[in-house]
Amino acid sequence: MGIKLFLVDDHEVVRRGLKDLIESDPDIKVIGEAATAQEAIDKIPSAAPDIAVLDVRLPDGSGVEVCREVRAKSPEIYCLMLTSFSDDEALFSSIMAGASGYLLKQVRGSELVQAIKKVAKGESLLDPALIKKVMDRIRSDVDIDERIARLTAQERTILKLIAEGKSNRQIASDMFLSEKTVKNYVSNILGKMGFSRRTEAAVYAVKNIKDKL
Repeated sequence: MGIKLFLVDDHEVVRRGLKDLIESDPDIKVIGEAATAQEAIDKIPSAAPDIAVLDVRLPDGSGVEVCREVRAKSPEIYCLMLTSFSDDEALFSSIMAGASGYLLKQVRGSELVQAIKKVAKGESLLDPALIKKVMDRIRSDVDIDERIARLTAQERTILKLIAEGKSNRQIASDMFLSEKTVKNYVSNILGKMGFSRRTEAAVYAVKNIKDKL
């Protein structure tokens, strides 16, 4: 069959256009589609594509979240993020989630097809310098206190946003996660830090380590 591809975008017209474009190459076949994050998470593992092309922004979550779930369950499936927006945080989150590439929808059709072929071979489209920057950010654990040291990089980012007074909904939007996922992160953060309320964590972060997160 050649390269088996699963397509995720919440707009039917966009999916149809992408499918026609992608399948103009005889080596690639679209074997499945989804319009929401949950639908994608449910369908992709059983469809067993070689690669999933994921829209970053979805109605009930994000392609980043889908990438994280898919890669955790089926690491043999590669993920290529496709978005209309250039966003550093989304790019960072995509790398953290295990994406092999991150492209803007303004990309030329021939470039998208070539990108799909490269990712399907296991190649990365990400700049090595960018990956190093992300890893440096993850390792920046110096001068943080014991409570913060217990948190993952993702949890520290969420704690910083809590300290800025953002709600779960705002954090979900900023980080391309679902509100349910953010709520789970907040519960983990409070448990690790030994707090019972998010306001306690926010006050602690503002007073002690907000500038180090």
